[in-house]
Amino acid sequence: MDMIKFNMKNIDGYVVKEDSRYLVRDNTSLKNLVVSSTKLNPNKETTGHKHDGQEEVYMFLEGSGRMWLDDDEMPVHANEIVLIEDGVFHKVAAGDDGLYFVCVFQGKRETL
Repeated sequence: MDMIKFNMKNIDGYVVKEDSRYLVRDNTSLKNLVVSSTKLNPNKETTGHKHDGQEEVYMFLEGSGRMWLDDDEMPVHANEIVLIEDGVFHKVAAGDDGLYFVCVFQGKRETL
């Protein structure tokens, strides 16, 4: 088996979404997991979504902001990890310096 290795700041994926809010890339090299990165511009936020039957792990690498899990809101900072359970609505907002995070999720991307 060949080892697949990449840098957390460049996951070597393809662009899934790019607009004034963010740049989202997905690495789909694995069969059952997607590694996705999001560069969220300063004071912008994601639309928010949930996945039935899909858990996620968010790893915040640069910047700070806020995250919502259903009705709970929390601050997020670089070097923190948030575990998202199956079916939980999640949304992220960047602070003044923007926010860069990598997430890993099961299966394939359904929606953004």
